[in-house]
Amino acid sequence: MVKIFLKNRREESLLRFHPWVFSGAIAQIQGSPAEGDVVGVYAADGSFLAIGHYQIGSIAVRVLSFEYEALPADFWQTSLRAALEVRVAVGLACRPDVSGQKCKKTGQAEINVIPGSTGNLDGPATNCYRLVHGEGDNLPGLIVDYYDGVCVMQAHSVGMFRARKQICEALRAVYGDALKAVYDKSSGTAPFKAGLDLVDGYLYKAEGFDDQSQVVLENGHKFIVNWTEGQKTGFFLDQRENRALVGKMAAGRRVLNLFCYTGGFSIYALAGGALHVDSVDSSAKALSLVDKNVALNGFDASMNDSYCTDAIDFLRNSPEDKYDLIIVDPPAFAKHRGALGNALRAYQRLNAAAIAKVAPGGLVFCFSCSQVVTKEDFALAVFSAAAQTGRRVRILDRLNQPADHAVNIYHPEGEYLKGLLLYVE
Repeated sequence: MVKIFLKNRREESLLRFHPWVFSGAIAQIQGSPAEGDVVGVYAADGSFLAIGHYQIGSIAVRVLSFEYEALPADFWQTSLRAALEVRVAVGLACRPDVSGQKCKKTGQAEINVIPGSTGNLDGPATNCYRLVHGEGDNLPGLIVDYYDGVCVMQAHSVGMFRARKQICEALRAVYGDALKAVYDKSSGTAPFKAGLDLVDGYLYKAEGFDDQSQVVLENGHKFIVNWTEGQKTGFFLDQRENRALVGKMAAGRRVLNLFCYTGGFSIYALAGGALHVDSVDSSAKALSLVDKNVALNGFDASMNDSYCTDAIDFLRNSPEDKYDLIIVDPPAFAKHRGALGNALRAYQRLNAAAIAKVAPGGLVFCFSCSQVVTKEDFALAVFSAAAQTGRRVRILDRLNQPADHAVNIYHPEGEYLKGLLLYVE
């Protein structure tokens, strides 16, 4: 194995279990690693520090383990089982066992289901969740989302892309017969490198699996998920708890859902007793799923109007006081630090428009999923937006990502979703 030696006293971050090795910390590389190779990382005195995937760029190594100098044969299975155990602990999945009872969530034998949780044997209220959240599950560069027996994976590094077949086999071992399929959707996330076959497709399909119609449950609500053509892995699982909060606040309110995608917030609002919902997105394909999800959940089509247009233009042209609850959940405005300034100005303009237009006594849910935008940055942008309108605004809650999008305490950069619930007089 290739060995990477760090400069003197540059091992401190690894001793604190941070999972990245920056290129500037490297003193010497013994060997000629190809991108994606598993390499060992050593301190200047030769002591072992970590093992991980080598890559070309400012982050030179993404750490897979601080324990092993060579990955054990069961590494992927062990890592995925550990990730599943976290989802069991928060009530999103069932723990495989040999008790003979079957968990209706995974189809596997289970034990120790949390009473009243989504893993209850009486039937799941939620059968979709994030299984692997990169560094949060000690697997940097890997995302795996679980949709009622289908695992959709995205590799964000060459190393994870090269290991995708091993990961697929490990998923089959972890879920057993409950696994219907594994779909690799890495073409838009893995770094483009010569020789990589960046074509999305199934790595595994169980006999009889049909991907033409996939409906999942989230807190009892039904959603159609299209992982082959939809954004990300097909659904934004990270807003599950925030959608539930919208549902609790929606009764008797007129709701505007901006950047609605397939209507997650819209369905929760209707279920919570909203008088009417306007769903706005620039994607006609996404809006077609909004309408289907409205019907799928038993709501009359007249309760939701879908608008295929620019969300900011729609908000700007909306009359004041028409909406009592506005959801502002845009895509990432800043994907790298160089775009931070423009992103913060965009957040300010967008949220100023929402705060200005919401009816007195109304609520505004505003979000940022840009990792380079800190909670403090975002709060300041929303503060500036509120001040621009001159209205009285209170922060009722600070919102973030759910437990299945776990944040490694040694890698705070993994906390990317932030939001505010505002009350506007």
